[in-house]
Amino acid sequence: MNHSQSDIIPPHPTSSQFALLGERRFAAFFWTQFLGAGNDNIFKFAFTVLATYQAASWGGLDPKLAGPVIGALFILPFVLFSATAGQLADKYDKAPLTKLVKDLEIAFMVVIAAGFIWHLPTLLFLGVFLMGCHSTLFGPVKFAYLPQHLHDTELTGGNGMIEMGTFTAILLGSMAGGFLVKLGDSGVLWVAGVSLFVAVLGRVTAHFVPASPPPDPGLKVNWNPVTETWRNLKIAHRNPTVFHSLIGNSWFWFMGSIFLTSLTGFAKEVLGGDELVVLLLMGLFTAGIGIGCMLCEKFSGHKIEIGLVPFGSIGMTVFSIDLYFASRGLAPSGALSGVGSFVSQWSNVRVMADLFFMAMFAGFYSVPLYAMMQARAEPDYRARIIAANNILNALFMVLASVMAALLMKSGLSLPELYLVVGIMNFAVAAYIFLLIPEFLMRFLVWMLIHTTYRVKEEGQMHIPDEGPCVLVCNHVSFVDALVIGGCIRRPVRFVMDHRIFKIPVLNFIFRTAGTIPIASAKEDPVMLERAYERIDAYLKAGEVVCIFPEGRITDNGDLYPFKQGIMRIIEKSPVPVVPMALRGLWGSFFSRWGGAAMRYPRGVSSSIGFVVDQPIAPSLVTPELLQQKVALLRGDWK
Repeated sequence: MNHSQSDIIPPHPTSSQFALLGERRFAAFFWTQFLGAGNDNIFKFAFTVLATYQAASWGGLDPKLAGPVIGALFILPFVLFSATAGQLADKYDKAPLTKLVKDLEIAFMVVIAAGFIWHLPTLLFLGVFLMGCHSTLFGPVKFAYLPQHLHDTELTGGNGMIEMGTFTAILLGSMAGGFLVKLGDSGVLWVAGVSLFVAVLGRVTAHFVPASPPPDPGLKVNWNPVTETWRNLKIAHRNPTVFHSLIGNSWFWFMGSIFLTSLTGFAKEVLGGDELVVLLLMGLFTAGIGIGCMLCEKFSGHKIEIGLVPFGSIGMTVFSIDLYFASRGLAPSGALSGVGSFVSQWSNVRVMADLFFMAMFAGFYSVPLYAMMQARAEPDYRARIIAANNILNALFMVLASVMAALLMKSGLSLPELYLVVGIMNFAVAAYIFLLIPEFLMRFLVWMLIHTTYRVKEEGQMHIPDEGPCVLVCNHVSFVDALVIGGCIRRPVRFVMDHRIFKIPVLNFIFRTAGTIPIASAKEDPVMLERAYERIDAYLKAGEVVCIFPEGRITDNGDLYPFKQGIMRIIEKSPVPVVPMALRGLWGSFFSRWGGAAMRYPRGVSSSIGFVVDQPIAPSLVTPELLQQKVALLRGDWK
């Protein structure tokens, strides 16, 4: 953690993501972001409705293309100016930058108001581009701000709140824009007035955003967006997990932009719904994403759980493909139906369910990726890496708009487009997970501890957030490492018996996690020496290593004597040693209770415990002391 972060992050994290709304460090920024996202969509959705349902008077575009064209114009500034915005966010304090962005929003809304008042579509198209510039400048500030003010344990919840707030603002802004343009001739005047008012309100909340010292105030800004973008991508590429998180996140926006920008045309041309049906579908989509984002903290256990990414991707694929089957062959009548008649038809209920659940799984997919980027990006380059992410997002969204337009021009229907996107999502996800198996490994671990076991955790704060340490734990079952790895926030390098390491399926997880197989000196002295060399290398690199000092899985539920291996480890690498204990796994399917493990059905689902004690200085460590500590932690709950 750099000095600027330690000065502004409070000593203790909040108990829940909702508690963040009671703290200035988060609340002021949250509401500023919320109002900005809402204002974008009051204007954009109102203009999209006008360009779709009154095309002759407001732009003259093909109604099916109005949404994609407006969407592409909005994200064009992300391609042009994100590299510069990222440098500014790393060079200057983010609080005054936020105020500047809100000042620009007020000026841009004056231009947009003039376009509505004097019925000038060209000015409104310019306004779309200007609001894209506003969002481009704010993007790196938004996601680089959070790691400076939130604990690592708050990042997933904070990102979930921001994403939930963003999509709630999209929903409310779209609803407001849709309702206002339905007010007859005065509707556009109401849109102009409300948009200007919300921009001023956003400037008020921005005034309370706390200072965020820049990580690199001496940075010399490179105004060439091409060379700077390439440089930022190379910086992100230093960490493959960060880089592929960028790619995965950009794919999220590729997919999301196709659905969001086509909902208006989908509602009218495929489902035969009026403007209020568009709002209903938009509401279901954004509510689904919001709920998925909010559930991430609960499902992740207050840590960055990238295992949710494959889980989200699977759901996105399933429900986007089903959306094709639910909506194909629908033949709307000449008259557009209202919300009441629309929801009374079963075929439309299925469409609504598909949209909602696809969006909810998209929330599971996106939040861990954002948190991963923030946590693992180099702090001095964080805003620029996020700017590179925004550029990739924009390029993917432009590509999505172009692809959608070309496919529809070639005769593809919107349901067929959704089928294509669903199949593409499966292919892209498989490619990313093959490149970075950590995602899939974490998914398998997450599934294990959320379906087979209910884990009660205690003392996680005792594991250092940074720096090397050795974890020691009792050895009860064949899945001990999976349970521990699924509970701990930091990546853990396990040392385990080579026979367990070779178990099919589990071997994939162990290899991906950098697990160290070990054997006794009698069995394989070469493997033993290689294991100690790898342990030393991991600790020197500042990583976390976990060993099971008993050297074997218990076959009676009791602890076996701790061996001397821990002493050899800390003599070469004197690091803190953290005692831990697993509770309740004895008697489960994966334990040796009653004989061999995994042979007889028993205790398929059970409540287990995982408890962590304070670190012990290396000078005080002995096998006997560690065994005593672990035994006390475990207690009578074997």
